[in-house]
Amino acid sequence: ILESPITRIEHSENGVKVFSRENSWEAKKVIVTLPPTLAGRITYSPALPGMRDQLTQRIPAGSVIKIQIIYKTPFWRKEGLTGQAVSFTGPIKIVMDNSLPNDSRGVLVMFMEGNDGREASEWTIEKRTQKAIDCLVDYFGNEAKDYLEYVEKNWCDEEFTRGGYGGHFTPGVWTGFGKHLRKPIQHIHWAGAETATVWNGYMEGAVRSGERAATEVSKMLKAKS
Repeated sequence: ILESPITRIEHSENGVKVFSRENSWEAKKVIVTLPPTLAGRITYSPALPGMRDQLTQRIPAGSVIKIQIIYKTPFWRKEGLTGQAVSFTGPIKIVMDNSLPNDSRGVLVMFMEGNDGREASEWTIEKRTQKAIDCLVDYFGNEAKDYLEYVEKNWCDEEFTRGGYGGHFTPGVWTGFGKHLRKPIQHIHWAGAETATVWNGYMEGAVRSGERAATEVSKMLKAKS
């Protein structure tokens, strides 16, 4: 069921009931896959244990603006360049070639992150575009000025991410609260990239966490049957 964000979860010994703004569903188990900081914004009845809530208060999302700039051709390749750049100065400090294999156009993907991302969020899109192009000119030469399209995504503005790429652990979180990250609470189970033990924060980790949570739920249901 799509486009039905959950706002409330009621849980008891008998199972769970989840609520969207317009509907509700009952189940034996529920797996919450949101980043911890967003999972903490769901209303739970009864309230979750304090240590779980303390955990969600301490795993914020990073500040990231992802940008892709499209060119007529991957012009950097004729100069023997990979399209990859790393810099100590910003606001673009990392660039990669994101061109499609069966497309003649060239695509560079890049990021404004951390303090650079927060500062750039206050700029106009015209200023962000110009700053990005200026950086690419420094890395790849004047041909970087002749682009076809500029595309950006400010992950901080997205309702269901509020930042990127994922949650990060502030000092002391792992040692003080780590055991609550994946620990089920009655019939509520936790998945998502932040809970992964391999490739934490990435798609690979998200898939692994889903498999782990599904196995966890399946074993518990079989044990009761």
